[in-house]
Order: sequence, then C-alpha cells, then structure tokens
Amino acid sequence: MEETLELARSRHADHPQLPLALRLIENTGVRTRHIVQPIEETLRHPGFEDRNKVYEYEAKARVPAVVQRALDEAELLSTDIDVIVYVSCTGFMMPSLTAWLINSMDFDSTTRQIPMAQLGCAAGGAAINRAHDFCRAYPDANVLIVACEFCSLCYQPTDLGVGSLLCNGLFGDGIAAAVVRGRGGEGMELERNGSYLIPKTEEWIMYDVRATGFHFLLDKRVPGTMEPLAPALKELAARHGWDASDLDFYIIHAGGPRILDDLSKFLQVDPHAFRFSRATLTEYGNIASAVVLDALRRLFDEGAVQHRARGLLAGFGPGITAEMSLGRWHRPGEGTA
Repeated sequence: MEETLELARSRHADHPQLPLALRLIENTGVRTRHIVQPIEETLRHPGFEDRNKVYEYEAKARVPAVVQRALDEAELLSTDIDVIVYVSCTGFMMPSLTAWLINSMDFDSTTRQIPMAQLGCAAGGAAINRAHDFCRAYPDANVLIVACEFCSLCYQPTDLGVGSLLCNGLFGDGIAAAVVRGRGGEGMELERNGSYLIPKTEEWIMYDVRATGFHFLLDKRVPGTMEPLAPALKELAARHGWDASDLDFYIIHAGGPRILDDLSKFLQVDPHAFRFSRATLTEYGNIASAVVLDALRRLFDEGAVQHRARGLLAGFGPGITAEMSLGRWHRPGEGTA
C-alpha cells in the first residue's frame, strides 16, 4: 500500500484529483499485492504485442504448478479430467492455454476445452457453474478450473481518470485452480446455480480495446451494485428453500470493500461471514476471476465448516453480471451427501 501511494504521488504530482485518488486507494483495504514483473517493468508500456507475449510466457511458466496442486488435493491424475475450464480477461491466446496444458501435462486428447475470456471478475463463479452443469449432465465427470489473471499487464500510464488511478491501486495478479468432481471428494457440493444481469449496465465495467491494449473503464456507480444484486441472491436461495441471510458460509467476489460492506447490509449478514473474501482483498488485491477460488481455499484451510453446512458462492463482473452457486459442505465419511 505504501509503495502504491508513493508511486501515485510521484507520478501524478500535478493531478488535480490526486488527494481523492489517494484516499480511494487507501480505503480499498488492500495492503499487499503480487505482480508477475518487477514494478519498474510493470510501469513501462512496451506495447500490446510485447505485453501479450509476457502474458503467454508467464502463464505457461506458472500455471502448471498450480494445476498440479489442485489435482493432488483432489487425488486425481490429469487423465481423470474430462473438461478444462480456463478463465482469464488479462491476456489473449489462440489456441487457448487449455490446448497447451493438454499437451504439456498429459491430459487425455479427448479432454474438452471451455475457455472464457469476457466475463471479467464474474468468470470465477461462471466457471464453477459451468463445471456444475457439466457434472450434472455427466455425473462421473471431473472438471478442472483454472483462473489466470495478470491485471498488472493492463496498466495504462496514459489513463489518468480517478477510476483508473483507483484501479492501479486495487487490482493484483493471481493464479488459482480447483477441481469439481462428479462423485467423491471434499468441499462444497454444488446443488443449484444461477446468473443475473442488471439491465442496461453494460458500460459500467468494460474494456476499451485500442492499439495499446486493454483500457479498463469503471463507472462510479459500480460500488453500489449490491443493492440490486442482493435480491437476486435472495431469490436464488429462496427457490432452493433457503434463506440467503441465514447460511453457514459465504464465498463472495471482493471487488472492493464496499461490495462486502453493502452485501452484509442488504443480506443482513454479519460482516465476519465475508472474512475469507476480505482476506483475499487485503493480501492480494482484486485478482479478478481468481478471487472466489482463493477465498474458497481459505475456507478449506480454516477447517471449521461442518459437514452439511449450507453456503453461497458468488462472482460479480461486467454486464453487470452475478454468477451464483448454492451448496452444502461435504466431508467424506460423514454421512451421505
């Protein structure tokens, strides 16, 4: 945080709204972030072509170890995976990284590929939902989810709006992977999923794609989106016979502190329920689609959730879109799930 603020002061000393930008960055709650390049390289802009080469190189260098850890935790081999869902909005490859993973990590050549590139921060929730859908259609299937987000590669030194300066202090880089098993395993047993789009909000979160790459545009109304999205979460839970205000755990995309504060207010949930998401935001910043997977990892690590506990997972992103899941925690050997 201190380094971020100092960089903002030194690089934008004459910015008329610098005090506001500094205050907004301080209020994000982000204390540390991780980036794939040294800060000096990150602040340069060698061009979209070179940046995309960095994206591809770093993804290939870093993703396999994360994937292997997810497979080991699920007690599966790469040959046990039927589908790879790969989500990222910070670089572009065709073929997708899924093809490279299949060839490099001995996945079967029949492994299906589902790359998602345009759902932004909501893609982590969407990946889980599509994995759930696939396993409902093919109950013995196993799905690997990979989220790879190098938000620092989208830094644009010429974007000087307050929203852009805020984003420079909010987003971080991260890679996460998870396995959704059709049968067996430990974790959140998915029971229902849903999606909701707030009408006429397409321009609130978007990329302006130019020769210089992705220019992130963030409308000032975005922090207030939990007021219209909270009812969608309640409705999904109600259709499942649950009360969204009375669940045992919550895994929520932490786009910023107000998202969590408002959701606590509108769902009437103790703020402590969002501790996993808030910890991700504090330690890593907003790592886009990877947030919900990291927050889920923290729930695993805490080890306190009881068998059959009911929970909600939700990712929010461009559209404005919510991707939501409901499920119960399953511990092997503790009854039928």
